[in-house]
Amino acid sequence: MIWICATCAVETDDLTDPPAQCAICSDERQWVPATGQAWTTLDSLRAKGTRITIQAVEPGLWGLRADPEVGIGQQTMVVVTGEGTLLFDCIGYIDAGTVEFVRSLGPTLAVAASHPHMYGVQTEWARALGGAPVLVAEADRDWVRRRDPLVEHYGDRRPVAEGLTLHRVGGHFPGQAVVEWRDGDEGRGVLLAADAIFPNPDRKSVSFLRSYPNRIPLSARVVERIAAQVESLHFDRLYNNFGTVVPSSAKQVIRSSAERHAAWVRGDYDHLT
Repeated sequence: MIWICATCAVETDDLTDPPAQCAICSDERQWVPATGQAWTTLDSLRAKGTRITIQAVEPGLWGLRADPEVGIGQQTMVVVTGEGTLLFDCIGYIDAGTVEFVRSLGPTLAVAASHPHMYGVQTEWARALGGAPVLVAEADRDWVRRRDPLVEHYGDRRPVAEGLTLHRVGGHFPGQAVVEWRDGDEGRGVLLAADAIFPNPDRKSVSFLRSYPNRIPLSARVVERIAAQVESLHFDRLYNNFGTVVPSSAKQVIRSSAERHAAWVRGDYDHLT
């Protein structure tokens, strides 16, 4: 039986009984409910009427969400290129109708996640889509809960198609990855940043955290490193893993937000507190 954590929606190995705890949720970056560890399955979710909604995000980019939400509730981004598609940050549910829709977009080149919280049922998706490789950063190898021959590890950079590349930036997790889609936004470029770089409600800044639910910060040095690394990539627009967008000038927003973060954690503004 493939078990799915009810809190983070990450799949397990094929096990007779579920694990006593979810290693991902027990980590300081995530959380276990006060009611304790709970597990579900695809059959159980299907019986409860779970479905997947499909949204056109922009030309060449689709968003998939589970309704009602499963686990953390991320939006899977499906990037369409002339060579095929990439699924990024798979949700913790799958159904036949959505598989057929994704197939209609072209061959699936790969399934990938930004970091362990977003693994979802990535292997289930990869199998349903013809045995596509499941790309996992080498630095996060030990976080994979469902070990499978489809899993492939990469280092700091993994091209998927022409103009479509995974980049390891670290921070939230050592293997935290973003996707550079050079043809997105009519050629101005799109960065699928997940929560390595997270748009804020003010729509003009972004955040960088080790843990979002538990509010654990990253150091100034790490934030400056991430900002510098993505500076060299080709993009003007940024999406996180829930569909929130910095519609334009995303590089400038990242740069100013990183400078603000670094100044606060250095203590530059202690006189205001």
